[in-house]
Amino acid sequence: MNITKISINRPSLIIVLFSVFTLLGIIGFKNLGYELLPDFNQSVVVIKTIYPGAEPSEVETSVSRKIEDALSNLEGVDYLETKSMPNASVIIANLKYGTDLNIAMQDAQRYIDNIRKDLPTGILSPVMSKVSPNDLPIISISATSNLAATDFYQKMKDDYLPQIQQLKGVAEITMLGGEEREIQVKANQDKLKLYQISLYQIVEAINRSGIDLPAGKAQTDKESNSVRLIGKFTTVEDIMNVQVAMPAPGMPVYVKDVANVIDGVKEISSVSRYNGVNGIGLMLKKQGDANAVEVSKLVHAKLTQIEAANADYGVKFIVADDSTDMTIAAVNSVVYDLILAVILVSLVMFLFLRSFRNSLIVLISIPTSLITAFAVMWLLGFTLNLMTLLAMSLIIGILVDDAIVVLENIQRHLDMGKEKHTAAMEGRMEIGFSAISITLVDVVVFLPILFLQVFVADMLKQFSIVVITSTLTSLLVGFTLVPWLASRIGKKEDLQPTNFVNRFLLWFEAQLKTFIDWYGRQLEWVLRNKLIFTGIVIFLLVMTGLMMKQGIVGKEMMSTGDQGKFRLNLEYDKTTSVQENNIRTQKVENFILQQAEVSTLFSNIAGPSTGIGSLGVGSANLSEFTIQLKPEKERSIKTEAFMKSLRVELNKQFPAVNFSMAVLGLLPKQAPIKMTLSGSNPDLIMKTANELKAAIEKIPGADNVQLTVKPGSPEYKVIPDKEKMQSLGLTTAYVGLNLRTAFTGNDDATLTENGTEFPVRIWLDDFDRKNFEDVKRLSSVNPMNLPIEVSQFADVVQANSPSLLERLDRQPSVTLTSESFGRPSGTMADDAISYLKTAELPDGVKMTWGADIKTQNESFGALGSVLLISFILIYLIMIALYDSYIYPFVALFAIPMAAIGAFLALNLSSNNLTLFAQLGLIMLMGLVTKNSILIVDFTNQLKAKGMHYKEALILAGKERMRPILMTTLAMAIGMLPIALAKGTASEWKNGLAWVIIGGLLSSMILTVYLVPMVYYLVDRLKEKRENRKK
Repeated sequence: MNITKISINRPSLIIVLFSVFTLLGIIGFKNLGYELLPDFNQSVVVIKTIYPGAEPSEVETSVSRKIEDALSNLEGVDYLETKSMPNASVIIANLKYGTDLNIAMQDAQRYIDNIRKDLPTGILSPVMSKVSPNDLPIISISATSNLAATDFYQKMKDDYLPQIQQLKGVAEITMLGGEEREIQVKANQDKLKLYQISLYQIVEAINRSGIDLPAGKAQTDKESNSVRLIGKFTTVEDIMNVQVAMPAPGMPVYVKDVANVIDGVKEISSVSRYNGVNGIGLMLKKQGDANAVEVSKLVHAKLTQIEAANADYGVKFIVADDSTDMTIAAVNSVVYDLILAVILVSLVMFLFLRSFRNSLIVLISIPTSLITAFAVMWLLGFTLNLMTLLAMSLIIGILVDDAIVVLENIQRHLDMGKEKHTAAMEGRMEIGFSAISITLVDVVVFLPILFLQVFVADMLKQFSIVVITSTLTSLLVGFTLVPWLASRIGKKEDLQPTNFVNRFLLWFEAQLKTFIDWYGRQLEWVLRNKLIFTGIVIFLLVMTGLMMKQGIVGKEMMSTGDQGKFRLNLEYDKTTSVQENNIRTQKVENFILQQAEVSTLFSNIAGPSTGIGSLGVGSANLSEFTIQLKPEKERSIKTEAFMKSLRVELNKQFPAVNFSMAVLGLLPKQAPIKMTLSGSNPDLIMKTANELKAAIEKIPGADNVQLTVKPGSPEYKVIPDKEKMQSLGLTTAYVGLNLRTAFTGNDDATLTENGTEFPVRIWLDDFDRKNFEDVKRLSSVNPMNLPIEVSQFADVVQANSPSLLERLDRQPSVTLTSESFGRPSGTMADDAISYLKTAELPDGVKMTWGADIKTQNESFGALGSVLLISFILIYLIMIALYDSYIYPFVALFAIPMAAIGAFLALNLSSNNLTLFAQLGLIMLMGLVTKNSILIVDFTNQLKAKGMHYKEALILAGKERMRPILMTTLAMAIGMLPIALAKGTASEWKNGLAWVIIGGLLSSMILTVYLVPMVYYLVDRLKEKRENRKK
């Protein structure tokens, strides 16, 4: 007994089955979270080590290389990136697809612990993170308060920040700006000489005085009391009264005698403003696997709670930028497209099926199939994101295919005058093979995606599973619910022109019959004039190839779209201080805020940058703005056009500043162009990199072309004469400590007030650490208690050090990055590849693509393989179904016909070939093959009844034209809302929809002639062979 017979005779079983599906679907839907896209970024382990006062070459030798060597045995590493910069080492271990990030972190921690003793004593403990420095913050916040600046900073650090950091999904929060309280001990150089005291002695005296020390226990047989020495500093006076030395009996020298002790503010390293108002900036990054929308909700709730609890202090948090606002808008936009698609498909159904009853039966397949997808998504841990919702929007047309094909055939049997149960059973049985074939070719094209081993696979898998689940459920609906409902409420159609709707439906039916008869005559002509038609098809394919060579269609990973948001980077001269940077940046800020199109501006002055090439470390000569423009309807200019005009104005007004810009789209974008040159000869690499930079700058659309390794900041090198130094009783280590303390300071000591510890920084007075002469004048006291100036035993020379040293896989390297401005990144990369073909790299220099292009190349390559495998699988499935090798091959001729319309639609709609457009091409393979299947399958059935192949082909073409038109138009018209969508996140899905619409229409128009023609040729050859045998 087959499933259709059960559903007609015992419908209770089917009702129970679909009730369970519906229940699971509702539970699943209520538990699904929101996010923009499934995470598809390469997992990273980032090790950041701070080495105060060290310059890049020292950091590389003493820290970076040792950690690199330790990580050389770490399993699952794709490649290692190492950045050594002033005061810090950053090592990024990029992991291979499928590597367990948590295990990799544990192993990395163990390897680093093993070599901890080999690292310099002056470093801070290496900090490990799962968050790439290139990851963009999901939320930027500006905080203000009525409290004193230092009190507010301390409250933020000790109270508010820990509350936000403990929220689920929050990875790290970077603080910008604010004033941190610091007790400063500023030693006077002349007084130190007078008392013959070195700076190091002050450090030792203060550090040894300000401590609490557990001394043990005083105990008897009956009781025990712990003994503790209490010596921590609690007031500034405690520090002032610390004795540093006693040059003569009864003549002590105190800290207050040789230094000023100030309850002040730590030297400002960054400034943050929102729309010109100073505050403390917070940049929040989420954990890699966290749901951005959920994290945002938790953060917003916590900020409101902190504001309410601290209303007396006037604490206010302004969310300057929240990327999840776009996520929700984008998701809602896809839901809107989905609803529109259902309505349009319903209208198409009504037009072709000519009755509300039949349209309703077909439309039942949409909610029943989609609700099953919600259940599967919930069970597999998926979310409602752009990929899963887009899959649902795109397959509305597919979901009605099986129901249309089955119901249209049942209706044919009803119109013959058969009884309802008989018509339902026979109609379904006759078309069953075609329905299974149609569904399996739709499903099989997505199976290879489930086995992809690239980083975008996780994103594409969710899309594929939704399509596969919904499509298979729609087949079940077509074999059960549709025949059951047709056997109960189906009837012979006898439309009468009693009202306007009926008259219109009858007119449409008459036009359709006229069209089908016309098509029959055209098909007869094609079968008589096979060479002419073949010539037309070849001409169209050649023209498509030539059109693609014109370069109208660009290539890129994903379209980011116009979200009205961009980042503006400002770079000043290397010698610029934070204070000077702040003054000059404020002028630029005020100029931008005067522009009518600008809504908000979030400033990060000298703080850690975000996005491309960011290492999570700030620089005194750099600033960064995040600018949000007013909504599109409130401005007359597009984002990129505004950026171009703004840059022209900025260059006129502020010629001394180097400006660079990047559009911030829906998807966080890395550098579109990222090329890393590596090898054993650093000079050759640098020379090649500069040549490559000059070439890339000439490529149209290349913007802000930069090398990571640049001439560094000016520095004063102290080069000691070892003999002189030793003869004066000094050592390199002792002099080095004195120098570092004088110019960087020592903050090991603390002052404790109400349980909070504040750093105590000991260094030279501001007046004594300003210039070249102050370095030469710095004195160190030797063992004979004589103050010796640096100039007495060393030369001080002015030089430049590199601002950063870079290595890739433990070899010296330089990375070139470039933004794309007004041009697709893939097209720019193709231009760069063309240049490299004409100007080959020198021997010993290796080039590696990174960022977007690396992901794009991997993804496009993988999807290209998927296209080929899907083609083979469709053929194999049809061989199994039809027990023939020839006729499935005939059906495959529909696929190349789809390419003609797909690429033409991309050209006409000015969309680029993206990851999603390729996904559309894969989807098309299944969609267009079903038209061939309907014709081939029905021709086979007619031939089995004894009809000649030519008559069978013409009759099959005419009989199957209605379902072909219905399914193709339902799919194409259902796609129109996505193709024509405007607003949030529309750009990246438009191309996908146009590819499918164009491919469907061109394939339908050509397939209904080409497939019968090829079938005719195959049978003619078979007939000739059989005649020869006779």
